Amino acid sequence: MARKPRIEFHGAFYHVITRGNQRQKIFKDKQDYIRYLAILSDYKERYKYFLYAYVLMNNHVHLLIQTQETPLSKILQGINQRYTIYFNRKYKTIGHLFQGRYKAILCDKDEYLLTLVKYIHNNPVRAGITKESDKYEWSSHRFYIEKHGREDVIIDMDQVLGMFSGGKAKARRLYSAYMNEGEEVGKEDIYSTIDQRILGDERFAEKVIEEGKTEVISAKRLKEYTLGEIAIGIKDAYGITLKQIRNKGKDREIMMCRKIFSLVAREYGYKGKEISGYIQKDPAVVTRYLKVKGELWGGIERVIERIRANVNKQV
Repeated sequence: MARKPRIEFHGAFYHVITRGNQRQKIFKDKQDYIRYLAILSDYKERYKYFLYAYVLMNNHVHLLIQTQETPLSKILQGINQRYTIYFNRKYKTIGHLFQGRYKAILCDKDEYLLTLVKYIHNNPVRAGITKESDKYEWSSHRFYIEKHGREDVIIDMDQVLGMFSGGKAKARRLYSAYMNEGEEVGKEDIYSTIDQRILGDERFAEKVIEEGKTEVISAKRLKEYTLGEIAIGIKDAYGITLKQIRNKGKDREIMMCRKIFSLVAREYGYKGKEISGYIQKDPAVVTRYLKVKGELWGGIERVIERIRANVNKQV
């Protein structure tokens, strides 16, 4: 079955995650970060999208983008292709630099703008790269806390700062206080999506549907596939059998597949007790598995594709 189409329309607001192919590094030195930001700026000038936040990590990128006339797919295709050409020439490599399918979550801007800015800017802290987001050079956080000349700024921060105060100096202070608040934005808050594509409540999703933007399925398509079919999907995607998942081994890949099995099963409406019973694991362990969705969304999609392909063969 073909992948679900991107939800694209004028004014759409996205949290974009682009990863290195097979988790490889996409930035190896300072010049690489600088070149990517220059490309990001060039395409921003060309396509007039709004950029509210970014963070560049060594093997992935987070962007907070609102499109105008040009669809996101065209914007990302241009940015990724141009940077790949630069990277391959510099390091004398060939082939794909980025994971084939970037993640683009359509978000309710009114509800999630500040939350997403905080989540993206705190990414280096969560990764253990720095203890303070202020110390990380390759994120847009610095534009929010320091005064810059307009020629230096590639992000659109007026709306974010305006949510704190009409005065820029006060807004920066309040923004810094917000970033330093003890309450952390969790991955479950950012990746708990509807249909794996929309971050917002049911009213937001319904509005998208009413305006003809897309057809959206419920995130939990109640037991559309059996647990056995999910297990076969895991085996096809990773070569890990149900027997291995049920065994007590702590092999890293087997443990990952236990988590992915649990997450896929939850996507289709199975309860934790049903999942734990099927894979013969303690319910408390499965509960922990169900909290790591954001880290494994790529694996979830991979397994779901295999399940659908298997079921379609039988139709």
